[in-house]
Amino acid sequence: MTLTEVMAELAALEDPRTREVNEKHGDDHGVNLSKLRALAKRLKTQQELARQLWETDDTAARLLALLICRPKAFERDELDAMVREARTPKVHDWLVNYVVKKNRHCEELRVAWVADPDPVVASAGWALTTERVAKKPEGLDLAGLLDVIEAEMRDAPDRLQWAMNHCLAQIGIEHAEHRARALAIGERLEVLKDYPTSPGCTSPFAPIWINEMVRRQHAGQ
Repeated sequence: MTLTEVMAELAALEDPRTREVNEKHGDDHGVNLSKLRALAKRLKTQQELARQLWETDDTAARLLALLICRPKAFERDELDAMVREARTPKVHDWLVNYVVKKNRHCEELRVAWVADPDPVVASAGWALTTERVAKKPEGLDLAGLLDVIEAEMRDAPDRLQWAMNHCLAQIGIEHAEHRARALAIGERLEVLKDYPTSPGCTSPFAPIWINEMVRRQHAGQ
């Protein structure tokens, strides 16, 4: 399929009610994600088409691009530019999780992004840091991360605050030696303490999140 044909198919999948729901979360598209994934499955991996879709600056097209691209084919500067261009939360999230995490430049970008003055770029750095806290903590200064979170999380913009909070919770969940401090920071800062949580879901308030995940780990042993 050509770019024009793919864009026409995306336009045909546009649903006003889906767009209305998505726009409440900051995502300006109306394509059902299950249908988007089905289209990606048909297209299979096409790096050149993925680049063309990204260049359209259309949110649905960019989400599709992230599903059909080859994550390892991107150069460092390309990914850096893409994270700065990712305007909507879903595009940003998929870019970090589906592409950057699988790329050889991931660690170099993590270090650069965490300190970036743009809070959305910094949030990508913190998301990658959270992944390392959980899966490959060797070499990370966990106490130093807690210092930064303690000093900066309360006043951070929403997306950055959310990413820092996730990192705080992950440190508390995965690293027993830092758990008491992580809980204390969460209690004192009260970030996301009143966040509305659906029945059956765990609150993103770090102390509740940490304690619930640790309880589950112990229950599963």
